[in-house]
Amino acid sequence: MPEMSYVILQEEQGGLLFVEMPASHAYQLSALNLRLHKELTKLTADNVPKLPRAIAECRALDLLDENQTPAGGLQYVNELEQTFSSIREGSYPLVSLLTEIRALQAQLEQWYEDEDLL
Repeated sequence: MPEMSYVILQEEQGGLLFVEMPASHAYQLSALNLRLHKELTKLTADNVPKLPRAIAECRALDLLDENQTPAGGLQYVNELEQTFSSIREGSYPLVSLLTEIRALQAQLEQWYEDEDLL
């Protein structure tokens, strides 16, 4: 079984979201999340999404609340790409942000394919 890590994200209302990532890629999701938050204020579209903020990474996760389950990394990044591609703005920084999201998306797809997990 490949080594996995978890990125913990805090939603605006205070809830937590756990994203399971390949250990080799977790830092990329955290860094992407920090960059997205930095650039969101520069977007002028009327449908800019509210994103949870990355607050921690960990190698092991024992969830005690059985109603909580980690989101899959590729699933989360796919949803992130769909959210950002629906923003009605065609200028920088959106184009740059979408490029970064899609690069991570492609890396994860390749990783899951290499691990025969797709």
